Amino acid sequence: MNKRENLDLRVSILGSTGSIGTQALEVIDDLKGIKNIHVIGISGNKNIRLLEEQARKYHPKLVAVPNEDDAKQLKISLADTSVEVVSGSEGLSMVAADSDVDMVLSAIVGFAGLVPTMQAIKCGKDIALANKETLVTAGNLFMEAIAKNNVRLLPVDSEHSAIFQSMLAGNHREVKKILLTASGGPFFGKTRTELVNVTKSDALKHPNWDMGAKITIDSATLMNKGLEVIEAKWLFGVDIDDIEVVVHRESIIHSMVEFCDNSIIGQMSLPSMKHPIQYAFTYPERLPSADMQVNFKELGKMTFYEPDRKTFRCLDLAEKAGKIGGTMPTIINAANEAAVNGFLNGKVKFLEIAEIAESAMSEFSSIQNPSLNDIIETDREVRETICQRF
Repeated sequence: MNKRENLDLRVSILGSTGSIGTQALEVIDDLKGIKNIHVIGISGNKNIRLLEEQARKYHPKLVAVPNEDDAKQLKISLADTSVEVVSGSEGLSMVAADSDVDMVLSAIVGFAGLVPTMQAIKCGKDIALANKETLVTAGNLFMEAIAKNNVRLLPVDSEHSAIFQSMLAGNHREVKKILLTASGGPFFGKTRTELVNVTKSDALKHPNWDMGAKITIDSATLMNKGLEVIEAKWLFGVDIDDIEVVVHRESIIHSMVEFCDNSIIGQMSLPSMKHPIQYAFTYPERLPSADMQVNFKELGKMTFYEPDRKTFRCLDLAEKAGKIGGTMPTIINAANEAAVNGFLNGKVKFLEIAEIAESAMSEFSSIQNPSLNDIIETDREVRETICQRF
């Protein structure tokens, strides 16, 4: 691929109608006149109306949707444009691997982002990664592909972007540990008894972040933080025991790195995904941002706590899965995705999400050194087995 540093950037956005995708397009708008970012491809799921609006505004070459009927509808709607509408897994891979693309923003939620992101890497595209499940389920294969194809991997999760930026203050051998911050979610300080009958509406009321439903529920259970621990292990080449989760309610410090001299470097900004998205698009440059800035006088204080691992058991379960390795992270991720979907549909209680994840870890054996097909098959088997139970 022709790496065109400091010139125009050509991107595909996998998941352009979701929270990360829509904010990424806002960042592209904000940077007009500073850095030209051209949208070559976009993909969405069921929000066909928004996908059409995005196609008309950004004039991409390709638009992908999973469902063929939705693709037919979109083709009719966009018949007066030059946009090509594609569908299914093949269409998603076309958006990810198009020859005109320099960078792919992987922002599809869940396991569905794995295959197209791997396809983008194989085709030499730089990756701005907002899909943590890709690294959770296939970390070893993913990092091997990154190295083999000599592409850049830029984390977009706010925590991992903060760690990436903090790492620039030293080198890998000087790192003592990573301090991964967590907001604590909407149920911080609650007991298990108080969580027995919480509703979907309760769990979706995140105190700081505006995210999609699945990630918001994962934040409420602390599974999101557990998955981020596994992600950090692969991104930064550290042991899970060298990653410490710290609850930081204000979500101003997005994560920190402690070096061997006991100095700690962190990255701070208001809780907005626009900062890490923009940094991924402009790295290694820093460009002016239209987003809000921290006013420390108004902030007043910042607080830090130990996570409550007894009440929010998903954090320990995810860390355990990461230490076992192989397909165990795939198993817990698939079980969690199925359980969260069940909770959102009123079939699973909040505290049962952790129970379902733990049950799957006991029921399914981990395959060490799995192939991509092993990972895909494990995900399918676990997901189908769990879904048959509710």
